[in-house]
Amino acid sequence: RQEMKKPHGKQTIKQLIAQGAQLTNIQITDQNIKSFDRVARKYGIDYSLKKDSHVEPPLYLVFFKSKDVDVMTTAFKEYAGVELDQSKKKKPSVRKKLQKTKERKAKQRQRVKTRQKTRGQER
Repeated sequence: RQEMKKPHGKQTIKQLIAQGAQLTNIQITDQNIKSFDRVARKYGIDYSLKKDSHVEPPLYLVFFKSKDVDVMTTAFKEYAGVELDQSKKKKPSVRKKLQKTKERKAKQRQRVKTRQKTRGQER
């Protein structure tokens, strides 16, 4: 039964070839493949990832069926949009925030507190 089921989503290149479809590939240089994985699952794309580590930075090849080209371009557009949104929303690290707070605190004028106690009774 399991042999008769076709795999969906991320799979090996052998599994893609076994389905009898012509394959096409696209190169990705991004390190964040997980976000691409989410988008590809959303669009129901059968694909395979292959890492080419001979190049610096490592290059990723995404193999997919040729009939899925239109769906793949739509998924890539959304993936690129997700990547841009994430890069815009990068928050400064906690250490940088702490350093800025320390600098602001040092620039503020320090007040000298003096207490005056009077002893005795006043009349």
